[in-house]
Amino acid sequence: MTLRMRLLLAQAPLALALALVGLVAVITLARLGRSGQRILQDNYRSVLATQRMTEQLERMDSAALFIVAGERERGLSQQASQRQVLEAELRLQEGNVTEPGEAESTRRLRAGWERYVAAYDVFLSLSSPEEQKAAYFRNIEPAFREVKDAASSVLALNQDAMVHKSEQLRRQSDRVNTLMVLAVLVAFALGLFASTSLTHRALRPVSVLSQAVQRLGRGDYAVRATVEGSDEIARLGEDFNSMAEALQQYRQSSLGELLQAQAASQAAIDSLPDPVVVFGADGGLLNVNRSAEDVLKLGLEGGGDVLGRVVPEAREVLERVRGHVLGGKGAYQPRGYEEAVRVPLTEGDRWLLPRASPVYGETGEVVGATVILQDVTRLRRFDELKNDLVATVAHEFRTPLTSLRMAVHLVAEGMVGPVTEKQADLLFAAREDCERLQGIVDDLLDLSRIQAGQLRLEVRRVSTEALVQAALDSQRSAAEERGVRLSRLVGLEVEAVEVDPERMGLVLGNLVGNGVKHTPAGGEVEVRVARDGARVRFEVRDTGEGIALEQQARIFEKFYRAPGAPAGGAGLGLSIVKEIVQAHGGEVGVISAPGRGSTFWFTLPGQDS
Repeated sequence: MTLRMRLLLAQAPLALALALVGLVAVITLARLGRSGQRILQDNYRSVLATQRMTEQLERMDSAALFIVAGERERGLSQQASQRQVLEAELRLQEGNVTEPGEAESTRRLRAGWERYVAAYDVFLSLSSPEEQKAAYFRNIEPAFREVKDAASSVLALNQDAMVHKSEQLRRQSDRVNTLMVLAVLVAFALGLFASTSLTHRALRPVSVLSQAVQRLGRGDYAVRATVEGSDEIARLGEDFNSMAEALQQYRQSSLGELLQAQAASQAAIDSLPDPVVVFGADGGLLNVNRSAEDVLKLGLEGGGDVLGRVVPEAREVLERVRGHVLGGKGAYQPRGYEEAVRVPLTEGDRWLLPRASPVYGETGEVVGATVILQDVTRLRRFDELKNDLVATVAHEFRTPLTSLRMAVHLVAEGMVGPVTEKQADLLFAAREDCERLQGIVDDLLDLSRIQAGQLRLEVRRVSTEALVQAALDSQRSAAEERGVRLSRLVGLEVEAVEVDPERMGLVLGNLVGNGVKHTPAGGEVEVRVARDGARVRFEVRDTGEGIALEQQARIFEKFYRAPGAPAGGAGLGLSIVKEIVQAHGGEVGVISAPGRGSTFWFTLPGQDS
C-alpha cells in the first residue's frame, strides 16, 4: 500500500466525524433560523408600523399648530400627506395581529383614530382663529393623546412579545450550543484517536527525514537521511541526500556566497507586506518585491517600459516620486492621506501612500531610489466610516432640530400664550443657540456631501466685483457690531470669473467672517483680487491677532479649532473652504504671524477678460 493511500485512510475517521458534526449543525441552525424569522414576521412589522404612526400623528398635530399659528396652507398640506401615510400604517397593523390582546388594542387604536379624524375635520371646517384654537385644545389634543396612547399600547405589547420570544430563542440557542459542544467533543475524540494511530504508523519514517532537514537548516550540509523501504518517503530520502550533496558543493563556492547574500536581500524586501520598487540612477527598474508583483503587476521580466503595465494612477505616482528622489531633492514624504492612490484589484480596491528614499553610492551620489507604497486601505476605510457616522448624526439632527426651532419660535412669539420678559430672554437665547446648531449641522452635511463626491458645481461666468461685494454685505452687520472696517480692491484685469457663485460666495463669506471675528475694534478686513500669472488670486487680509506657525499646518483640518478661538463654531468652515476651492481646481493657503494679522488666499483657474 502506498503512502498516499495510508494517509487517506488515516484521515477517514476525521472526515466521518466532520460530516456528523456538520449534519447536526445544519439541523440546529435551521431551527434557530425559523425561530428568528417568526419574531420578525409576528412583531417587528407591528413595531415599525406603530412607531411610524406615532411619528405621522405628531406631524399631523404639528400641522394643526401651524393652522392655529396662522400658516393654514402649510398646515393643510402637511396634514393631508400625513393622514394618508398614517392610514396605510394602521391598515398594515390591522393585518398583522399575532399576539393575545393585540386585536383589542388595535380596535381601540382604530376607534381612537376615527374619532381623531372626525375632530380634525371639524377643526379644519372652522374659519375663525379663536374657534380653531379652542377646538384644538378641546377636541383635537385629547383625541391626539388617546390615539397616541393606543399606539403606545400596541407597541409595548409587541415589544414585550419580542423580548419574550428572544429569551426563548436564547435558551434554545444555549441548548444548541451545549449539543454542538458535546457532538464536537465526542467526534473530535473518536476521530483524533483513530487518525493519530493510523497516521503515526504511516509516518514513522518521516521523523528520520525531519531530523535530517532540521540539521540541514542549521547549516550542517554533511547530514544524510537513511530511510529504508521503497515507498514515497524512501524516494524522498534519496532526493534529500542528493540535494544536501549539491548544497554542500554550492556552499563551498564563492558564487554561492554572493547568491546567498542576494537571496537574503530579496527575502528581506519580499517579507515586507507593502509594495517595494527599486529604481536605478537612470530611472530603470532594478528590483521589486512579491507584493509589488501581486498588487502593481510589476516584474523584471520582459523589455520595454515596465511601468506601462501599471494602472495609470499608480504609474503617475511612481514617476513623480522617482523624479523627486533622482532629481536630488532628497527623501519623499507624503503630506497626508489625500496623496494615497487607488489600485483596483479583484479582491477589492487598495489605497497606497508613496514614500521614497535615495540610495547613495560610495562617493555620496544618488545611484537609485527605493519607493515604498504603504497600504493605508484600512485607515482610509476607518476615515470613511467616521465621515459616514458624522453625516448620519448630522442628518438625524436636522428633523428634531427643525421641530425644536419651530417650537421655540412659536413660544417666543407668543403664539401659544403670553410669556414674561425673563422667559422671552431665555427663549431668544435658546433660539440663537438653535440657529448656531443648525449652522453646524448644515456645515457637517455640506462637508459630508463634498467628501462623498456629491458636490455638483453649477459653474457660470459671474462678475468678480459682484461676488466680492456680496460676501462683504453678508458680513457687514457683524463687522459694524464689532467696529471693523470692510474694504475691497478688485483689479481691472479680473472682470469676471467662472465659478459656482453660491459655493464661492460661501468661501468668501467664510473667510471674511473669520477675519471679522479675529479682528479687534478699529481694525480692517480687506478683500483683494488680482491676476497671478495664468490664475486669479483672491486674498482676505485682516489686522487681527494672527496665527502661530505651528497652528497654520492644521488650520484647514476638519474640527480643528485654534486655542483661544471664539466659541460657537465646530472647526469646519476652513475645511469646507478648502474642499470647495479644490473642487474648482484651485489651491488655498494662509500667510500669518502672531500680532501681524492673517492673509487667507486661494487661486482659481484664470479666465479671459
